Amino acid sequence: MKGFDFENSGLSEKLKTVKGKAGTLSFLRLIVFFAMGGFFVLSVSDSPVWFLFFGISVVAFISLIRKYNDQKDQEAIYLALEKMNLAREKRVSRKLKGLDAGVEFQEKTHPFSNDLDLFGDHSLFQLLNHTVSNKGKERLAAQIKSAFDLDQAAALRTASAELSTKSDFLQAMESIGNAFYNEEKSNSGWVNWLNTEDKSSLLISIFAFVGPIGGLALSVLTYIGIVPGALVGVWVLIGMAFLGLVFKSLKKAAESIPSRDQLKTYRYWLAVLEEEQFDSPLLKKMQAPFLTKEVKASTLFDQLDSLGLWIQNRINILYIPLNFFFWTDLFLYVKLVSWKKKHGNLVANFPAQLVEWEVMISLGAFEKEVGGKGKVITVAQGMEGKVVSHPLLEPGVAVPNDFVIDENQRIILLTGANMSGKTTFMRTLGINCVLVNLGLSPFAEEFGFSEFQLYTSMRNTDNLGESVSSFYAELSRIKQLIDRIEKGEHIFFLLDEILKGTNTEDRIAGSEALIRQVDNTNAIGIISTHDIELAELEERIDSVQNYSFHSEIHDQNIDFDYKIKRGACPSFNAHKLMELMGIRFQNEK
Repeated sequence: MKGFDFENSGLSEKLKTVKGKAGTLSFLRLIVFFAMGGFFVLSVSDSPVWFLFFGISVVAFISLIRKYNDQKDQEAIYLALEKMNLAREKRVSRKLKGLDAGVEFQEKTHPFSNDLDLFGDHSLFQLLNHTVSNKGKERLAAQIKSAFDLDQAAALRTASAELSTKSDFLQAMESIGNAFYNEEKSNSGWVNWLNTEDKSSLLISIFAFVGPIGGLALSVLTYIGIVPGALVGVWVLIGMAFLGLVFKSLKKAAESIPSRDQLKTYRYWLAVLEEEQFDSPLLKKMQAPFLTKEVKASTLFDQLDSLGLWIQNRINILYIPLNFFFWTDLFLYVKLVSWKKKHGNLVANFPAQLVEWEVMISLGAFEKEVGGKGKVITVAQGMEGKVVSHPLLEPGVAVPNDFVIDENQRIILLTGANMSGKTTFMRTLGINCVLVNLGLSPFAEEFGFSEFQLYTSMRNTDNLGESVSSFYAELSRIKQLIDRIEKGEHIFFLLDEILKGTNTEDRIAGSEALIRQVDNTNAIGIISTHDIELAELEERIDSVQNYSFHSEIHDQNIDFDYKIKRGACPSFNAHKLMELMGIRFQNEK
């Protein structure tokens, strides 16, 4: 691969330098182009000796084009690094506005993603996403929402931890994607084309070589006057008949082969991957398909890019006369068929495999930029966490908590004053579970859980289009939970302000009935409530434990420490909050 500079310091000066070089090369290219035209005219009108200078000028022109393109590519890399630096600052400061929120991946019916700020404004997706393709985004979103698998998570954790130490590799891969990737065509179209075999024939192969040789011989003989010029027209007519045999196939290829920017992205990505050394078994396995023995994977994309450049420019005004005279389409077709036969099926797998690398780059970059750095511990039953905090809150603002839930305290009743931190705490546990399942470090000193699936019911809203009230929406979520746990599934649930859409008497009765029903299953979890009466269940059901968040009420304000405490909440603050909002109660003067 070309020796690009991926260092992200001093970018302003580097950009000035590379733009200056590109401008100089552009000016020289223009001069050489005019010189090339002049030498060609002299070659035809004066003496064939000038063909030598014409050939030298052509070589110089091509060299200048390549050097100019290299400078423009380096400029694109620097611009991408600037963009990445701005995004990194947003992630570190948790000012995530403007980053892709992945709103298209929000899913109300998902077991947990709608309640944990995984997608949308100020979401985990904004912290995680470093992908550039639509498939990459989709794959990352699917991974975030995937069912829990601790074995797979352990393999991912080893891989993402290793990637987090490879700053140069991460910057190279991400900046290449940001600089060049342009998804003008769907990958599925050209992957299908790569897997489709084109028909060839001996006749086409023969005339693919006859065309250039015959055209060159005819031009020389005509130039020196041995054969009449009329034969050139006959030659062109004969060629058109043969060119018609491959016209449709080359047109299909031109429509299928991706844009040069897309191919360039793959080529540069593969060149970086070919050079990197990995220790993680998962990363080695993912790298293995690209370490081809005969030809480098990046070279295969070089070859496809070269073929594609000629095929996609066949209607160019300079190419058409050459094609009619030398029958170049036949030669292109033979080269294309040969390349597809040797490498098409292999290269067709690369786009999907590179999508997986986009996801891994996102995980590694997350660990490096904002990762929690916590230790994942083994837990036989339940969940255990020390100094657990929320990843979407600024590190200096988030208040950490310790937490344990196991076979001795399987159902936690969480009471507390308004705004004291109950919901945030529950989301903190849920999103850290998702991080661990992704193979990332938790935002804690230690955090771990046993084999279970996560289920939440926290954001239940009405839907006028479907005539669904928020209370019915919550009941539907609870029914899905009951159906799963009664089948014997191991579930960790988070139920926030349970049954809040009904009256106090029915809410307390329904909550107690649900807790007793859950108590006879493999499920464990947390239920938050404002009904302090439910705290009495700790005395009647062995598996129920009370925890709470408190507040201190002062004359003109309410203070919160956001620390979880053993036992039920001793006091609530709704009355004081309403007073502070201007509501006057009847006993006030």
